[in-house]
Amino acid sequence: MSAAVGIIPVANLALAFAAPLAVVAVMFAWSLRAGNALYALARMLVQLLLIGYLLTFIFESNSLLVVLAVLSVMVGASSWIALSSVTNARRSLLPHALAAIGVAGGCTLVLVIVGVLGLDPWYEPRFAVPLAGMVFANAMNNVSLTAERAVAELARGEPWTNARNTALQAGLIPTMNSLFAVGLVALPGMMTGQILSGVSPLVAVRYQIVVMCMIFGAGGLAAVMFLLTARARLLAAN
Repeated sequence: MSAAVGIIPVANLALAFAAPLAVVAVMFAWSLRAGNALYALARMLVQLLLIGYLLTFIFESNSLLVVLAVLSVMVGASSWIALSSVTNARRSLLPHALAAIGVAGGCTLVLVIVGVLGLDPWYEPRFAVPLAGMVFANAMNNVSLTAERAVAELARGEPWTNARNTALQAGLIPTMNSLFAVGLVALPGMMTGQILSGVSPLVAVRYQIVVMCMIFGAGGLAAVMFLLTARARLLAAN
């Protein structure tokens, strides 16, 4: 008989650290940066515990203003992080990244929440915030790779059209790989989580299809919009 997973006891949760700590022990024995790995594990633990409490507050508030504030922070942070690979032109390109990620990601998010899922209210935090995280994070990665490649191609003396096309193709590589691998190599986190919670795999698949379309559309459109609006800035940076 199948059963949905329940709350993980603290003792069982601690057992999950056995394999990571074994890796740390090997790193220590081989004089590698074991301390850095321990710090990373500790930081991961603290960050996830904090975000757990924060999300609990956000979900319980059911407030439009709270959700909009969270989405604004997501867009701002993802736009700034996306340009970490082009530090010499980061500030001048920031408005373009903000517009690309905010508009492309926001429109895609509204399409999914209102058109596909039909949520009422549309800003239901339990759905809007996690979906927004997926949308903006993937758009951030696509814009980051696109910006870095565009700058590199222009620095090599490539004409704008060639640099633009190469940059877009490079920016979409991670998402394209995910599309090819999903269901064949990997079961994505959302689908796995639903299955573990007892949802039928056939239902989980539908949600995962929506997610894959959402992240490909938002990421691709964000990269395209960034290239179209930031052309002059990218050319000036070289």
